[in-house]
Amino acid sequence: MEISGIISAIVIGIIIGVLGRLVVPGRQRIGVLWTILVGIVAALLGSFIAAGLDVADTDGVDWVEWLIQIGLAALGVAALDRTKARR
Repeated sequence: MEISGIISAIVIGIIIGVLGRLVVPGRQRIGVLWTILVGIVAALLGSFIAAGLDVADTDGVDWVEWLIQIGLAALGVAALDRTKARR
C-alpha cells in the first residue's frame, strides 16, 4: 500500500466514522480519535465485505459499499460507547 492509499484510508475513515456517529442516536461518550479509528476499521472491513458480495466495483458511486461501511461504523461507535459507559 502506498502513502496515498494510507492517506485516502484515513480521510475516508474520518468521513465514515463521523457518518456512523451521526446514525447512532443520543450522545456518545467516545472521543474524536476513537471515532476516526472506528471509521478506518469500518471502511476497511466494509470494503472487504463489499468485495466478497461483489458490490464493491459498480458504475458510478458505490452506494452499497458506503452503506455497509456506515453501518459497521455505527455498530462500532455504539459498541465502544457501551463499553465506555460500563466503566
